[in-house]
Amino acid sequence: MTDLDQLTQSLASNLRRLRAERGLTLEALAARAGVSRSMVIQIEQARTNPSVGTVVKIGDALGVSVTTLLETEHPPAVRLFTAEQAVRLWHTEAGSHSTLLVGTEAPGPLEMWRWRLMPGEGHEADAHPPGTTELIHVVEGELTLRVDDAEHLVPLGASAAFESHVSHGYRNEGRDPVELIMAVVVPPAPR
Repeated sequence: MTDLDQLTQSLASNLRRLRAERGLTLEALAARAGVSRSMVIQIEQARTNPSVGTVVKIGDALGVSVTTLLETEHPPAVRLFTAEQAVRLWHTEAGSHSTLLVGTEAPGPLEMWRWRLMPGEGHEADAHPPGTTELIHVVEGELTLRVDDAEHLVPLGASAAFESHVSHGYRNEGRDPVELIMAVVVPPAPR
């Protein structure tokens, strides 16, 4: 079996499984993805090699990444992520940054982050989808958390939980760096 054949088989198997887990009919998935019902059938039966655009549309409709759709093996019960696999999303010259430590897509996207904010720096975030929740634990310094128009001080050792479907931001108003661990829970894609 060629690599392309293996990917086609994996895509077919993963698509059938994910569609069934979400309780979607062929018609419902096709409508949500903006592709034809016959295309979904051909992909599930491993009879076609869809374009990347089609795979992206189907992944978006299922609420999963292209990587998840193309996984050739079922993920192990425990997945370890080394420090080298962490992804730095943003940083400043002064040393502030956020790093995605780990994430999962079951039952909906869940991410764990480590953030560092240098004195006088901050980060503004756009509103997330309704139902998104953030959990924050400050491990160094004192964080100024803004949710909508209200500011909240989160001191060393304290935690905060909030719904982040509104604009929000994180700021270090102190003289020492702020370190925090953040979990972001996004509701699963509608079924």
